[in-house]
Amino acid sequence: MLSVIATRTKRATVIGMLALAVVAISLASLMLGSNHLSLDAVLTGLFDPSRDTGAVVWGSRVPRTVLGTLVGACLGVAGAVMQGQTRNPLADPGIFGVSAGASLAMVIGVYVLGTSSVLTTLWLALVGATLASVVVFSVAALGRGLSSPVPLAIAGTAVSALLVALTSYLVLSDEATLAAYRIWVVGSLSGRTLEGVAPALVFAVVGAVFAAGNVRSLNSLSLGTELAHGLGVNLLRARLVGLAAITLLTASAVALTGPIGFVGLTAPHIGRRLVGGDHYWLLPASGLIGACVLLACDVVGRLIGGTAETSVGVVLTVLGGIVFVSIVRRGTMATL
Repeated sequence: MLSVIATRTKRATVIGMLALAVVAISLASLMLGSNHLSLDAVLTGLFDPSRDTGAVVWGSRVPRTVLGTLVGACLGVAGAVMQGQTRNPLADPGIFGVSAGASLAMVIGVYVLGTSSVLTTLWLALVGATLASVVVFSVAALGRGLSSPVPLAIAGTAVSALLVALTSYLVLSDEATLAAYRIWVVGSLSGRTLEGVAPALVFAVVGAVFAAGNVRSLNSLSLGTELAHGLGVNLLRARLVGLAAITLLTASAVALTGPIGFVGLTAPHIGRRLVGGDHYWLLPASGLIGACVLLACDVVGRLIGGTAETSVGVVLTVLGGIVFVSIVRRGTMATL
C-alpha cells in the first residue's frame, strides 16, 4: 500500500513539474526571439498593449506561444493514444491518415474554392481528417477485423499514401495552390494568429474527453487484445473512441499550424520514462511534454535562425530523427 502511494505521489510530482516547465518555456517563448525582451518588457506589453512592446508581444509572441502550447498538447495526447491503440512505439498520429486527409482538404479548398483563410482551413481540415479516419477504419474492419491493430496501421499507411498522391497531383496542377500549400505544409508557428483558436479548442477539448474515456481500454489493450477482450473490453467501442480522440486532437492541431511531425512520436516515449505506462498518468504527461517540446523547438528555431527564423517543423524533424533512431536501437517496442 505504501509503495502504491509513493508511486502515485512521484507521478503527481512529475506532472506538477511538467506543468511548471510549460509555464517556464512559455515565458521564454514570450521573451526570446530576434528581438529579445526582458520580463518587465513582456509584462508591460501584456498589460498595456499600447506600448511599443505591446505590438511585439500581442502581435507575434502571444499567438505562437498559445498555438505552441495547444498544438503540442494535442499531438502529445494523440500520440499516446495512437501508440496505445496499435501497440507500436513508432506510431505517429498521422498513421491514421489524419494529417494527409487534412492536407488534401486544405488543398481542395484552395484549388476549388480559392480560399485559404484560417477559419475555412480549420473546417476543411477537420472534415478531411474525419473522412480519412472513417475510410481507414472501414478498410481495416473489412479485413481481419479489429481484434488486431495491424490491419488498422496498414490501412492507415495505404490511405495516407493515396491521399498524399492526390494532394501532390492537385498542388502540381496549379501555381496558386502550390504557393498556399508550400507555406502551410512546412508546419510553423510563425506568422500565425489566434483566429480559429476558439473552434479548434472546442474540438480539442472533445478529443481530450474521448481520450480520457479511452484510458481504461488502453491499459487493457497494452496486455494484448485477447486479454483485453477477456477483461471485458469492447474492442469495437475501444477502437472507435480512440479513433475519435486521435482524429479530433490531430485535426485541430493540423488545422491551426499545418502538419507538424514527431511531437506525437516523441512525447509518449519521454512520458513513459517519467511516469510509466499507466495511461491515467501517461496521457496528461504526454500532453504537457508535447507542449514543452514544441515551444522549446520554436524558441530554438528563432535563436539559431536570427532574423530569418528556422521553422519549428525543421527543428522537430532533426530532433525527431534522433529520437526515432534511439527508439529503434533500444528496442522500445518491448516496453509497450
